[in-house]
Amino acid sequence: MSVTSTTTLSLSPHAHLSPPLPPMSILRRLNLHNHLNLRNRNRNRRLFRSLAAAAAVRQDTTVWTPAPLTEIEPAAESLFHVTIDVSDAPDLAVSHTRPGQYLQLRVPDVEKPSFLAIASPPSLSEARGAFEFLVKTVAGSTAELLCGLKKGDVVELSQVMGRGFDIDRVDPPESFHTLLIFATGSGISPIRSLIESGFSADKRSDVRLYYGARNLKRMAYQDRFKDWESSGVKIVPVLSQPDGNWTGESGYVQAAFTRAKQIYSPQSTGAVLCGQKQMTEEITSILVADGVSSEKILKNF
Repeated sequence: MSVTSTTTLSLSPHAHLSPPLPPMSILRRLNLHNHLNLRNRNRNRRLFRSLAAAAAVRQDTTVWTPAPLTEIEPAAESLFHVTIDVSDAPDLAVSHTRPGQYLQLRVPDVEKPSFLAIASPPSLSEARGAFEFLVKTVAGSTAELLCGLKKGDVVELSQVMGRGFDIDRVDPPESFHTLLIFATGSGISPIRSLIESGFSADKRSDVRLYYGARNLKRMAYQDRFKDWESSGVKIVPVLSQPDGNWTGESGYVQAAFTRAKQIYSPQSTGAVLCGQKQMTEEITSILVADGVSSEKILKNF
């Protein structure tokens, strides 16, 4: 009788075994996964190029009209009065139909445009073929380059844009006795266009312009205040950093208005706002809380 002996092999716990090779199905899935990732990356690149090209096409649809500067001079500290002759572009001139509209402006050799509100009334554009602007010079901006140009230099203008101030929403004047106007800094530019266009201020019992600036040196259009007041607009200058001789309103526009208030009938009150964002938001909140309809609070953007 024979006995078959069985030998058992014991492996040391420290013995090293090479991992088994993955089955071919796993390798195929890995290759497919890498292929899909590469295809997705290529697709994303193509999509990005397509979007960039589409954006370029959209930008190219802007019609740029060359026009010369006829006037450029200081209007206040850090502010310049700029006049541009558009008499050779009558279609552009007459497209300015409402105060508060704006356009884009490019200076030579600079692609990035600057957005500027038109300060002159539409009647000036039609009668004289000119646009006037109040430009704040900001370091490193297109506006700064514009303010460094001289009479006769040529810039490029886009078409006129924006809905402007829809003054029809606070007409007729007999129904809106109170019209409150608020502007800060260069935000007075489209407000000038509104006032000089006329909105029957003399037929309203209470038209006030709260105009905020750092100090009198920063306050443009002071030479026009007398004419504005003769048209029926009471001007309330508000200085945030006045000198020691100032006896008028100080602080911020919204605080000056809160101190005065005097809204006799919210239902017959309208407002026009242009300027610093915090001011426009706070004034809007104050007026709405007092019962003024948000539909009667006009902005140009």
